[in-house]
Amino acid sequence: MTTVLVHEPGAARYALYVDGELAALADYAVQGDTVSFHHTFTDPARRGQGLAGQVVEFAMADVEATSNRAVAPDCWFVARWFAKHPERAALLTVRG
Repeated sequence: MTTVLVHEPGAARYALYVDGELAALADYAVQGDTVSFHHTFTDPARRGQGLAGQVVEFAMADVEATSNRAVAPDCWFVARWFAKHPERAALLTVRG
């Protein structure tokens, strides 16, 4: 099983592919100094494997590494991810 995590800025999403097929994603919108994560999805046949969590982790690492923007966890799953990862709370504010 080959897993690939990618940022697809043209589609405004972070995605996880398993064996070349889209398995999970996190959609976002940039709004000024904020990146709003407003939707996550996992292929129903692949739920329960932690794939959405992997996508969100990858997305947060990318936002942190490539910008000073804050993250708005507007999707319930992303909000829950932050609740489980309080060490990443600095991403919730604009970093200068």
